Amino acid sequence: MRVLAVDPGEKNIGIAISDPSGTVANPLTVLRHVARQTDADAILALAIENQAGMIVVGQPLDADGEVGYQGRKSNRLAGALRGKTDLPVILWDESHSTRKAREAQIALGTPKRDRMGHLDDLAAVVILQSFLDSQSE
Repeated sequence: MRVLAVDPGEKNIGIAISDPSGTVANPLTVLRHVARQTDADAILALAIENQAGMIVVGQPLDADGEVGYQGRKSNRLAGALRGKTDLPVILWDESHSTRKAREAQIALGTPKRDRMGHLDDLAAVVILQSFLDSQSE
């Protein structure tokens, strides 16, 4: 089953998709944040178009593992998605996903000039791969 992952942000929303076996995450696209319901519609359209059987929404937790301001925004987006589909919508800890995406680029030897700009789709890959790996344990 394909899984679609969402990295919600203030300006952009990173989207990643798994392979059909649900084991490898790949970047899909970056959406521009508009409004919660509009964003939910666009995310669902991508889920349908890519035949996803589940949606994972990244939810940052603070140092104590508690849901803060951004985490509550993720929770509201997940709620909007649940209100529009029967697909399972799962919240998944996305703490440090952008930092991990940048570290992965550095480890792969990506030149600094190519590391500039948004990492939203790569952060979504980090979130999705973490989720997929937890399912295979």
